[in-house]
Amino acid sequence: MKKILSQDEIDALFDAAKSSQRSISERSVKPCDLRKLGALSADQVRVITTLHESFARRLGGSLGAYLRVGFEMNLVSVEQILYSEFLSRLPELTYLASLQVMPIDARATMQADLSLVFPIVDLVLGGSGADPIDPRDLTEIEEQIFETVVRLMARDLQTTWAPVLPLDINFDQRQQHTQVQGLMLPTEKVMSLTFEIRLPDSRGTLNLAFPAVISNALLRKLSVQWSYAERSPSKETQEQLKDRLLESRFAVNLSLPPSPLTIRELVELEPGRVVILPKNAQDSIDFNVAGKPMFRAYPIRQGTRRGARIERRRSLRGNAATEQP
Repeated sequence: MKKILSQDEIDALFDAAKSSQRSISERSVKPCDLRKLGALSADQVRVITTLHESFARRLGGSLGAYLRVGFEMNLVSVEQILYSEFLSRLPELTYLASLQVMPIDARATMQADLSLVFPIVDLVLGGSGADPIDPRDLTEIEEQIFETVVRLMARDLQTTWAPVLPLDINFDQRQQHTQVQGLMLPTEKVMSLTFEIRLPDSRGTLNLAFPAVISNALLRKLSVQWSYAERSPSKETQEQLKDRLLESRFAVNLSLPPSPLTIRELVELEPGRVVILPKNAQDSIDFNVAGKPMFRAYPIRQGTRRGARIERRRSLRGNAATEQP
């Protein structure tokens, strides 16, 4: 049997549908960038920055001694980007190489501006590193010379990572643009580190890209070490805590040391009764801090106020109290 709706019932259905549409349109809609999912957190960026600032200082000292010139290296940025985006930022004419990371058996990508490569090669050969060179690719001899510098970079990076993640990092080979694209998938997220390098007469950038298998392992180790480090307050925190403690208030009082009394004496206690304790009236008594005997002192009076004259410090070793002069 078919049910025939009245006009009022039809109007009620339309009103309900309109109210439902209004409630949907009133909901807040926020844009979501799926590319940012899994991005580095602020804490992760901080620990990675600290680690690789140490690497920059170490490498600056090593290459400065090797080249016998002032060599300044600073970390500029830490990013987690797609490998295709990393490649798109590279200049057409540049130096590219791969680093082999064992036992993970993965490869990282290294890029150095030619404005750094040629002066460094010139310095290794005994030159000043200041002679201008027209943009061109490296010769085979220049490649071999700069390869020694890349090996130093890999060694210092391995040494910097060793306390966190012990790995073998070595120079693999010089790469061309077409070859370096096959080291990782274009859609793979890589940890990109950008360094600025300054020589006496030139400057340029050095970029490192680590695949997810390496960066994730490093981040896991750093997270564990950072959690332990967080438990130990920094020197600044300790100073702040010390200042607050110095302004804290603790209850102090003078008290006689415990004296044994018999049950008979306790039963006979009443207001006005004088209890003779086995203590000399001239002996010092305990000066307690927060209920703990810390000093031996004498009760004194200064004007209308009562006080204590400290005689010596007491120390607690286990359950036995000892006195120090």
